Amino acid sequence: MDKFKRMPKHIGVIPDGNRRWAVGQGLPKKDGYNHGIDPGLDLYEACLKLGVEEMTFYGFTMDNVKRPSLQTKAFQKACVDSVNELKKRDADLMVIGNTDSKVFPKELLPYAMKRTRFGEGKMKVNFLVNYGWNWDLNYALNSEKTIESGNLINHIASKDISRMDMVLRWGGRRRLSGFLPIQSIYSDIYVIDEFWPDYKDQHLFGALEWYQKTDVTLGG
Repeated sequence: MDKFKRMPKHIGVIPDGNRRWAVGQGLPKKDGYNHGIDPGLDLYEACLKLGVEEMTFYGFTMDNVKRPSLQTKAFQKACVDSVNELKKRDADLMVIGNTDSKVFPKELLPYAMKRTRFGEGKMKVNFLVNYGWNWDLNYALNSEKTIESGNLINHIASKDISRMDMVLRWGGRRRLSGFLPIQSIYSDIYVIDEFWPDYKDQHLFGALEWYQKTDVTLGG
């Protein structure tokens, strides 16, 4: 791992392909989400060992809840189960999403829009749950502080999440799907064709090898 001379401080994760993986396994689409929990924990542990300072996982979006109710319940449960597993580790957790909606899991309300330290809190972990890019930006537009300061960015819902250096997307799709539009503005994007439940550490190492060769200019 010493070969990685340049490490991204903040990695964003789009864990796509759960339903397609389930279909390929002869399972109902809803079953794919449960198989995406362990890969997230494995990726977290690998990044922690490498010294990554912050990670953001895309749980589910406000648009995702248009899916059949069995699938919606399955990814809601997967998000709750993931947080319950993360509580056993050294993470500084924050859940970001529209808590006013009934689809936001009530079990995650204690961790919403604030940081909760588990163990030694070695890494910041952000979990987007019932998140929407327009909800995020409109949060600032509806804030009196925004009107007073005239600064939109400092008052978006996700204001406490830092700029992402790299975004990893599983499942082969080459789009951001509304993933933190402000923080991803200069992110390097690496796409893995394998589905998320098939995660292996080599996916991360391949992304980091590619990252060594990228030219980070931040527009300069």
